Amino acid sequence: MTGPGGSGEACREARGDTAAMWLLDKFLTQAIKRGRMVVTDHDGKERSYGPSPEDMDARGPIRITLTDKRAAGHIARYPQLGAGEAYMWGWLVVEPPHDIRDLVLFVTENTKSVGDRAIQSQGFLRKAAQKAIAKLDGVNLRGKARANAEHTYNLTRQLYERFLDEDRQYTMAYYRDPSNTLEQAQMDKKAHIAAKLHLEAGKCEGMRVLDIGCGWGGLALYLHKMYGVEVLGVALAPDQIAFCQERAKAEGVDDKVKFALMDYRDVEGQFDRITSVGLLEHVGTIHYPQFFRHTHKLLKPDGVMFSHCCGRAGPPGYTDAWTRKYIFPGGYIPALSELVTESEKAGWEVADVEAMRFHYAHTLEEWYARTVMHKDEIVAMYDETFYRMWLFYLAGAEQSFRHGNMVNWQVQYVKDRGAIPMTRDYMYEESARLRDRGDIPTWRFDPALREAAE
Repeated sequence: MTGPGGSGEACREARGDTAAMWLLDKFLTQAIKRGRMVVTDHDGKERSYGPSPEDMDARGPIRITLTDKRAAGHIARYPQLGAGEAYMWGWLVVEPPHDIRDLVLFVTENTKSVGDRAIQSQGFLRKAAQKAIAKLDGVNLRGKARANAEHTYNLTRQLYERFLDEDRQYTMAYYRDPSNTLEQAQMDKKAHIAAKLHLEAGKCEGMRVLDIGCGWGGLALYLHKMYGVEVLGVALAPDQIAFCQERAKAEGVDDKVKFALMDYRDVEGQFDRITSVGLLEHVGTIHYPQFFRHTHKLLKPDGVMFSHCCGRAGPPGYTDAWTRKYIFPGGYIPALSELVTESEKAGWEVADVEAMRFHYAHTLEEWYARTVMHKDEIVAMYDETFYRMWLFYLAGAEQSFRHGNMVNWQVQYVKDRGAIPMTRDYMYEESARLRDRGDIPTWRFDPALREAAE
């Protein structure tokens, strides 16, 4: 007889490894139609996929090594979660000169006709389970909403300042020209948003603006600087609010630009304008009726509300398991139909919609580059596993906006259609005026500054 750990168990493990590699091999054989990928399994066996190494990359084939016998099975069962975790844990290694971004973009470029579906869970039962879990995860009551915000935004300040622009805009930049710097693109984004709020210079005295999900305070401070409006910014991450308050005090405007650690559902009063940038992704679809009802109550009859969020260029879906687990617990990226339907029920009129395509892909590409630039510091702050997790998050997000079906929705809402001009000319004119006035900050970690100092 064979005891535990004997030849019988070894045979079962071997069969399991073979089956897992067979599943992964089948997926890659079907997926890779251009370029070349070479996979070396933990036992040293090498497999190649795709017709030509020169077809997509002059550096030759992408080579990956699976260092652990569990890697193939973990990836094959659920490609998106499994691949992310395998890379985080060091089970999947991308060999130089390529990196994880090259791998993610390579695979999704090959499969972009089906978008993210190629790397999501397969099988009816597994998909149904993921959808059900995602729905439950989107229930964001006050306590859970604060915990989720802290998970996402309460990482060290030193991390964010090393990959975001100098103003710490943790949302899509507006690349009017893809060759623009991140700082230029983020300044242009703020000008674009401000123009859609229909604030008129010299006519804003006494006006109040509510900035829901104010981040690190850049937009609130910008609106006050450009128009003199009073702004209340609210968010749920303590360090974000502390940083916002420090900024306002340092600029001598803390009497006009105030920040509070509070849930938007607890805000009271009346506001002339409401803005939310990167907020609706964290609200949860079950809470959309409450969001639109409460903001409708807060806005004056002749006011304007503006919302900027990541979105799906298609029907409603669900958040993948890897993102829910590691990056944005409770998060969900909405379809336009969900936003419009729920806002109409609350009495809003949609006055303008813009689909921002590819801008976030360029933004994420730059965030990735800046993260790689600061590898040593980030590993020292956290560890190698966190660093690899962050790279996979940025690369995976980029592919969704570059090869998948993700966009950014910018939606303008009014109670009274007479609150804004009849044509969109005012947006373009005001945005151009603001761009001429905006001072583009210099990123403190710009390598050119370091070279000049040396």
